[in-house]
Amino acid sequence: MGDLTLDTARPHMTALADELSKAGAIRTPQWHDTFAAVPRHVLVPTWFEQEQNAKGITVWRQQRATADERYLAAAYRDVTLVTALDPATSEQVDDTAWTGFPTSSSTLPSLMAGMLEGLSVRTGHRVLEIGTGTGYNAALLCARLGDRLVHSIDVDPDLVDTARTRLARIGYTPGLTTGDGCTALPDLSFERIIATCSVPGIPQEWIEHAKPGAVIVADVALGIEGGLVRLTVDEDRRAIGHFTTTAGRFMPARSDPRAYPQPHRPQRAPEAESRPTTLTAPEIQSHYTLRLLLALQLPETELVYDIDDATGAMSIQLQRSDGAWARVPFIFNAEPTVTYGGDPNLWKQAETTWHWWKAHNRPAHDQFGYVREANGDAAVWHIPDGTRWHLTTRGRPR
Repeated sequence: MGDLTLDTARPHMTALADELSKAGAIRTPQWHDTFAAVPRHVLVPTWFEQEQNAKGITVWRQQRATADERYLAAAYRDVTLVTALDPATSEQVDDTAWTGFPTSSSTLPSLMAGMLEGLSVRTGHRVLEIGTGTGYNAALLCARLGDRLVHSIDVDPDLVDTARTRLARIGYTPGLTTGDGCTALPDLSFERIIATCSVPGIPQEWIEHAKPGAVIVADVALGIEGGLVRLTVDEDRRAIGHFTTTAGRFMPARSDPRAYPQPHRPQRAPEAESRPTTLTAPEIQSHYTLRLLLALQLPETELVYDIDDATGAMSIQLQRSDGAWARVPFIFNAEPTVTYGGDPNLWKQAETTWHWWKAHNRPAHDQFGYVREANGDAAVWHIPDGTRWHLTTRGRPR
């Protein structure tokens, strides 16, 4: 099988760069050459893939990059590779498989490429990355800008130590810090900030460490949905921009290095009634921008997939923090019906939002602006007509 060397992996590195360029995620030769030069398998030598084991249990099976062509190619696929599981919920079930929830990953390369292109870096820019993870994104920035201009922070000290070792193995020594990337940044100013975790709003700490004219690319989580925004910080400490054409979501930022906090969900209201509806579960599932609008219109509401214990039927369910809920099953070739409990206006608001979106010719997400004011207030607006949704200071709708 042979040893796994950079020369062995180089055709796969080039193939990935070519694939990302062909797909439009990479738009400049500089980033093509960068992706072709950085060995992902060194930074992500192992990962987990979900499968059902012989007992029918859904597990995360550990995979490993080797010189075997099949496994080496797997490390260079345009897919997100899960690299760590929550130790509080994971349990080893055999030699190479665990149950549990992911806490870290190597992001989809096409998503990384789109974000890096959107960052618009130039020679001499100092860049801060929130969420070191495997170090792959930091390596790409080092290859493009040089080590001394790249700084990365992660809340998990083990991830930072591992990334530091692996980055050094391929010749990169960026500034790596362990800490909360929303509250404890290095004492430097940056021309560019990129976050590979989601945040409910742009933290004040980022604004304070951004030079006037700095660009921020981050995933803003608004409840039901969220998305990537590209913002420019002006002289008045106002960050303004828009949702990007690159769509993608990240794991939420966390202050606990070992686990994610479990959401508190109130007791659901008793079932009230069912009625016909024109808004279907597939419509919500299929349209990212519709979910984004629902997040703006329905604050303190989350979207979950509900499975009926008796029939196994799946539904999309909206559930609000006060216990109100509404769900529509995935039933095709039949009149859709919504069943709800608590406030009947929850689903009516969803229907109203859907009608607004259709009446405005189903605008894509990059038709929506985002602003974080200097005082922390935030808003989203429909760029063509100015329809505006005000958000709380944490970035959530109000």
